[in-house]
Amino acid sequence: MTKAELRSEFRQKRRSLSEAEWQNRCEAISNQFFTFLRSRPVSVISTFLPIENQKEVDTWLIIRRLWQDFPAVRVAAPVTDLISGTLENYEITPETAFTKSRYNIPEPPPHSSFIVHRSSFDFVLVPLLAFDQTGNRVGYGGGFYDRFLTQCRPDCLKIGLSLFDPVARIDDVFEGDIALNFCVTPDRVWAFDRNAD
Repeated sequence: MTKAELRSEFRQKRRSLSEAEWQNRCEAISNQFFTFLRSRPVSVISTFLPIENQKEVDTWLIIRRLWQDFPAVRVAAPVTDLISGTLENYEITPETAFTKSRYNIPEPPPHSSFIVHRSSFDFVLVPLLAFDQTGNRVGYGGGFYDRFLTQCRPDCLKIGLSLFDPVARIDDVFEGDIALNFCVTPDRVWAFDRNAD
């Protein structure tokens, strides 16, 4: 299937989830992530913040547990620059006051947060609508994350979070698409890069 077809299908699949089922899947993804985290050293993580009305994976479950149980890990979240088409990441803490972007995405206020350079990240938690069995992903189509990920360190792990299992194949992947190293679903962690295992 093409990215456009998958966007349509998986938006509908998200909408069809009951609130309880969505919450259960988000909690299972969080638990899988922390099992994954135990065996990997990490100092700095970038994570997307969920758009409430899109039923994205609730990354607040991960963020709050990092703050509580892994206080040495720095957590950052992106601010979208719509003019340049880029993401800048800023450190977030329990005291951060978030604002909503024009796309209803929570963002840390750049003027009162510390910028975290993209070379600092060990992990980037990547939003997606769907992914395939080789680690390609379907996002919202803006290319913000693909551009950002090309500027991260080569050893930075690109980790998708998905409410659903992978599709067999995304038909229209192109060379500018940045594949995932891993994707966390409610039932398991999918690995796509032998060097990152």
